[in-house]
Amino acid sequence: MTDHTSGNGFQADANGLHAPMAHRSRFNGPVYLEGSHAPRRFTPTKEPAPLASPCLIRQAVIMAGGKGTRLHPYSALLPKPLMPLDDMPILELLLRRLRKVGVTEVILAVNHLSHLIEAYFGDGSDLGLDIRYCSEDSPLGTAGALGSMINDLDESFLLTNGDLLTTLNLANMAKAHASADADATIGIYEREGKIEFGLIEFDGERRMTAYREKPKSSHFVSMGVYLLKRDAIRPHVRRDEYLDMPNLLTKMREAKSDVRVFHEDCIWLDIGRPDDFATAQDMFKSDRDRFLAP
Repeated sequence: MTDHTSGNGFQADANGLHAPMAHRSRFNGPVYLEGSHAPRRFTPTKEPAPLASPCLIRQAVIMAGGKGTRLHPYSALLPKPLMPLDDMPILELLLRRLRKVGVTEVILAVNHLSHLIEAYFGDGSDLGLDIRYCSEDSPLGTAGALGSMINDLDESFLLTNGDLLTTLNLANMAKAHASADADATIGIYEREGKIEFGLIEFDGERRMTAYREKPKSSHFVSMGVYLLKRDAIRPHVRRDEYLDMPNLLTKMREAKSDVRVFHEDCIWLDIGRPDDFATAQDMFKSDRDRFLAP
């Protein structure tokens, strides 16, 4: 396998995985973010915390390549995983949470403004992590990058989106996944929906049968957090082939793989919408220790 070095000082191999060059200091000078007026340098707020209960999962893949179109104009200057909650990018918060439950190796699948993510986190050593990068030349969906890294994955690994705020206990999820010997486990969240109008029901003769004012309903949604077995997903992924997680999980189920769900009472927000991003900022500022704990 022939390694080559990109212009930004990162090494890349034939699989697209690369890490900062060992001899290169990450901060020979200040790191500027596009669109900002002052240099921003990654400075750990504190030393990596000691491990809590082991997670049983050593490796995590984080999908951090989305353009964040719903967060424009903010995401025109920053990739969504670097959007700040108070003084901390949401991806840093997730990485700290992973480290606390025992994850030591992280592969970041990057695309949009990837150089900012790489410059900010480097090799992950300041967080007590080994971070590598998998670059996408074009968007591959929420699961497509797995095709390029399949041979670098552990037998079981965690996959998560890089733009979520949660208090989900990842150690408990990993224990449930291992106990069931599942091929895939999906973290799910119960979300309430509300219709902002009076709901009318009627029969075939157009007689009203019910009138419900602004009814509420609840549904379980995917949190964007998954535990996966490498060999169970291998038949369904291809290098540089677009694939979303719903399609991958559907293919696995059709192939008779054991696909489970995991639910617990927790907080969860996807910051993809401006309203949710504002809510996440307020929640983190008011109770940051809760989100930094495992």
